[in-house]
Amino acid sequence: MGGKRFLFGKTPAEVGNGTVLVAEPVLYTPERGWGFVTEENRREQELLQLPELNSGFEPVWWYQDEDITKIEVVQEGCRITDCAGADNSGSDCAGAAGSDADRPEREWEREGRRIPLQFKADMGKEGNWRVQVILTGLSEEEQEVLLFLGRRHLAWKGTLKRGERRTVEGDINVCEIIPRGKTEGYPDTTVDVALIGCGAALTEVGIEPLACPTVYIAGDSTVTDQSADYPYAPGASYCGWGQMLSAYLDCGITVSNHAHSGLTTESFREEGHYAILYQRLKAGDHVLLQFGHNDQKLDHLKAEEGYRDNLDRYLSEIREKGAFPILVTPIARNTWKGLDGSYNDLLKGYAEAVKRLGRERNVPVIDLHAASKAFVLEKGLEKAKSWFFPHDFTHSDDYGAYLAAGWVARGLKKELTGLAAFVRTEGFGGWKPGNDCHVLEIPEGMKGKTAPSAPEELFSDLERPEDPLTRAEALPMIIQALKFFPTNVYNDMFDDVIGHEWYAGAVECAWQNGLIPPEMTEERKFRPDKEITLAELLAMLMNGFRGRMDTREAEFPAADQAPAFARRAVRESAALGLIDEKAGLNSPVKRGDAARLIGRLAL
Repeated sequence: MGGKRFLFGKTPAEVGNGTVLVAEPVLYTPERGWGFVTEENRREQELLQLPELNSGFEPVWWYQDEDITKIEVVQEGCRITDCAGADNSGSDCAGAAGSDADRPEREWEREGRRIPLQFKADMGKEGNWRVQVILTGLSEEEQEVLLFLGRRHLAWKGTLKRGERRTVEGDINVCEIIPRGKTEGYPDTTVDVALIGCGAALTEVGIEPLACPTVYIAGDSTVTDQSADYPYAPGASYCGWGQMLSAYLDCGITVSNHAHSGLTTESFREEGHYAILYQRLKAGDHVLLQFGHNDQKLDHLKAEEGYRDNLDRYLSEIREKGAFPILVTPIARNTWKGLDGSYNDLLKGYAEAVKRLGRERNVPVIDLHAASKAFVLEKGLEKAKSWFFPHDFTHSDDYGAYLAAGWVARGLKKELTGLAAFVRTEGFGGWKPGNDCHVLEIPEGMKGKTAPSAPEELFSDLERPEDPLTRAEALPMIIQALKFFPTNVYNDMFDDVIGHEWYAGAVECAWQNGLIPPEMTEERKFRPDKEITLAELLAMLMNGFRGRMDTREAEFPAADQAPAFARRAVRESAALGLIDEKAGLNSPVKRGDAARLIGRLAL
């Protein structure tokens, strides 16, 4: 199958053979094979809900049942309307009934957050593709425009004003991927384009097959293709440096990122991610490897032991294919010692092991750890936070990932003559954090808007109802019932919770939302496999419920038998009729009993 070309807007029908004229905001369906992606078709098509198979943009959970993506067709192409300051006159707008000029401005618009224009085309096969995108400026004043290709890989960042045209070319790789939360690979044959900026129209998209080398990436959550919530703000979006690397590469080479959250040098192989990479690896390709953040939490993956051995094996296997391995030291965290305020270098030993292995095997090493550590030391704890996701000391936001990708690009330019010709470093460090480095708050009118299944159906498929419930098993049940938004990122707050474990995202969500009492985590340990007592379960459950609904307390004499941190929750639970005087507060809870109790508070 060859290429495809799409021409957008109210354009005369003089188009060449094979060109599709997009004169209205047509939504993507697998049968059509092309179209826009909005909340409407995302709700109807399960595969559109997997970020790794799409553009990587997801509506925040309270807008998933709303139609906030409004696509306007103008002479110059298609754009997102319904933005602050957008001119809707004469629009042909999907999802809107007339002008929104009289509508009160919403909080996310006042903050400058934006809705992505997402377009998708199925090419029928995986491989490397050259994507040419023509953008046209629509605003009298210059406005910032961002263009992402594939799974939120940055292709261009700049400004446009009315009448100005910009042609952006980017080369992308499309291939099978194992989405987060899945255990098997999903085929992918689609090319995704995401435009951020109301002041620009998508005028034309051309896609052609391409024969070129590929840069494969293996790593963890600091490298992976993170999805971004929208309404979008760069400072409130998780981002791995692997998805920003393409911004520093010229045409003629593609990036295929198979890094995933929670992975170690061991689980990258065991969970099937390496097999997908290795099956497609060919002579002349390159493989970047960055691990360490999760390896350091496992005794058998110490820096000079299992960690080094696993990396060494990857080097040999990659070279056997005629490809070129490149080692990257683990990016530094924004971690400091509370006693004396000095920097706490948690990954020093792993960075040293990588550099030593590189020298021994004559493999290029990009010292990302040194570059990122120097930056954090220069900025200090507070100022460095603007380059990290809010309240996170490990994972970058879009600004931080763009900066880190620039350090990697500089390393490629210096260390690898084979890749140096494709690497440019202009724009390095030029994306400065704004005032958007905070998570969007739930609008008052949206709280409790979406209802889950009825309580009796919520845990109807629960297995082993007579078995004791563990702490790790309790958290997803509470999160689901109380409609907290789960995450796929884990920030290493507990020494005994590893990022690739199935419950790590639930632990992160619970910690961020204050569900876990500190008294249950002595010595930085959560003890996920420990049987949970009724008092502990009630403490976590009511910590979450109390933040959603008003509560009151009832006299309950047996409350004094519970640990001090759980007594308020016990009295609140008694007022709600969840427990009676027969309750064994300090006894383990059966899975079935816990499901019925939690289900009664489902929002």
